[in-house]
Amino acid sequence: MFRKVSLALAATLIMAGAAWADPIEGDWKTQAGDTAAIAGGGTFSITLKSGKYAGKTIGSLKAAGDNKYAGNITDPANDKTYSGKATLSGASLKMSGCVLGGLICKSQTWHKL
Repeated sequence: MFRKVSLALAATLIMAGAAWADPIEGDWKTQAGDTAAIAGGGTFSITLKSGKYAGKTIGSLKAAGDNKYAGNITDPANDKTYSGKATLSGASLKMSGCVLGGLICKSQTWHKL
């Protein structure tokens, strides 16, 4: 009896741990077709896992409420860092990087793997 209760409790805790993970965490397919991993707790780090720039960290975001995130995004091709933001909608993540206070922005949509 005790063993069954222990197994049920362990399974519940494992499932709850997965539910506590932030939905932005995980692997994402970029618009270019590469894979990026987003991981972290209070601050989320974005690292490319595949493609020409695999292993390169390209961003740092913090939760800004209502499935929105803000921070910095780095273009791996030229190493320039921009003010970045992301909006999560289901299995899609709209990423934007801006300069000049948001006057000039580039966006792309990533999809959860």
